[in-house]
Amino acid sequence: MTERYKMLAGELYDGGDPGLLEQWYKAKDLTRDYNQADSNDLDKKGKILNELLGGSGKNLWIVAPFFVDYGENIYFGNNCEVNMNCIFLDDNKITIGDNALIAPNVNIYTAFHPTNAVDRFGEPKQDGSFEFCKTQTAPVTIGNNVWIGGSAVIMPGVTIGDNVVIGAGSVVTKDIPDNVIAHGNPCRTIRENK
Repeated sequence: MTERYKMLAGELYDGGDPGLLEQWYKAKDLTRDYNQADSNDLDKKGKILNELLGGSGKNLWIVAPFFVDYGENIYFGNNCEVNMNCIFLDDNKITIGDNALIAPNVNIYTAFHPTNAVDRFGEPKQDGSFEFCKTQTAPVTIGNNVWIGGSAVIMPGVTIGDNVVIGAGSVVTKDIPDNVIAHGNPCRTIRENK
């Protein structure tokens, strides 16, 4: 079983695996190129996103800077906008539906670490160094017609339903149902969204 398979299955995996690091480096180089591209060079930016992302529909607009772990685990629907300075840690799948608006500084995390330090790093080696940190993952799913306010954090394993507004600064730790406005830390439903 490969480390990539373990990563996508939500099992403990070694992020220092050569195959994973190769994709991680590739994604870092592609995001660097995207972030440094002229803002009006839509052809170049489109080619970079096609190589970086797992998939996207029509009319994807991402404002630089934009940061990812692997890129290939991110999937967008049609008519999505991602504003500047967003971080998508796509160690597992991030799926975003149609007509999504993602405000500046939104962080979407699929990765987390064991709380026990020995499980995270193993026992120290003779020279005092540690193994590469062990990680686990859980996918994030965001429905259609969702607006995520600025500086919101979406935690691993969360599903956000259709027609949802997540208030700015929220920390989304649990699933959010369809057709609501939710806000807070932790994020909770405030009212229906009609």
